Amino acid sequence: MKAFTVSKAVTALLLAGLVLLPLYSQLSGNIFILTLFTRIIILALAAASLNLIMGFGGMMSFGHAAYLGIGGYAVGMLAQEGVGSGFIQFPVALAASAIYALVIGALSLRTRGVYFIMITLAFAQMAYYVASGLARYGGDDGLTIYKRSDFSGLIDLGNRVQFYYLCLACLFGVIFLIWRIVNSRFGLVVQGLRSNEQRMQAIGFPAKRYQLVCFVISGTMCGLAGALLANNTDFISPAVMYWTRSGDLMVMVILGGMGTLFGPVMGAVVFLLLEEFLSQITEYWALIMGPLLLLIVLFGRGGIMGALGRAGRG
Repeated sequence: MKAFTVSKAVTALLLAGLVLLPLYSQLSGNIFILTLFTRIIILALAAASLNLIMGFGGMMSFGHAAYLGIGGYAVGMLAQEGVGSGFIQFPVALAASAIYALVIGALSLRTRGVYFIMITLAFAQMAYYVASGLARYGGDDGLTIYKRSDFSGLIDLGNRVQFYYLCLACLFGVIFLIWRIVNSRFGLVVQGLRSNEQRMQAIGFPAKRYQLVCFVISGTMCGLAGALLANNTDFISPAVMYWTRSGDLMVMVILGGMGTLFGPVMGAVVFLLLEEFLSQITEYWALIMGPLLLLIVLFGRGGIMGALGRAGRG
């Protein structure tokens, strides 16, 4: 069997499993698995958006979770103020995330390497502390959302199955958009800048402009995940924006395979299922998860997708 066939077969099985999961949930009466995988899909969307700049663009952002919180707070704040329409909440969430990404990108892209990482982290922590100080919207305690986004009867977000398929459709839509971007002239330039920025600038490409546009697109996608996350939990808190959540997203991308289309989805599924399984065994599950992930990163070059490729060649 050829190497590419193995990874494609596993990816196809994963995607088929995600599509058929509500059917299994209904037949088995296991509602929890549907709730769990709804969360996994939302975070897979956020990881895929990070992969666009980190895996394909070479921009190691350590503050990506800020957009999760901004998208979620846009939904929560509007709901708190009596604006329950999803046709208003979701565009506002996307716009707010895009604007914040534009500000962060415009400043952080003036630097590179560890300085870039630290500036993105600093902006994420800034958003975290601002949200913690919003007493009107719950402050440190977070904001409860008493009614999910209303789409005028087109889709009922209170229905578990409909909401699951909405999240899955958003994930597939984002992956398709990333595929189109990566394979476009714009995407090829961004990947070229990751490989050799000086050479790309020397032949006339405005490097910072391309990287900034890519950065804003990525942040906007993550804002969509934040809006879905707020509806999923009926709650949003500053903890969503904390640096550890950005670290989780980075682990998902690296675990699945940076610079691959479905790697972040694979990484999110494995990471969150491991987290759920180990937390059922012991309250000290992080002591097991940490070394396990370290071994995977050290010896599993290319993540899960890379391992599947090597397995096929073997």
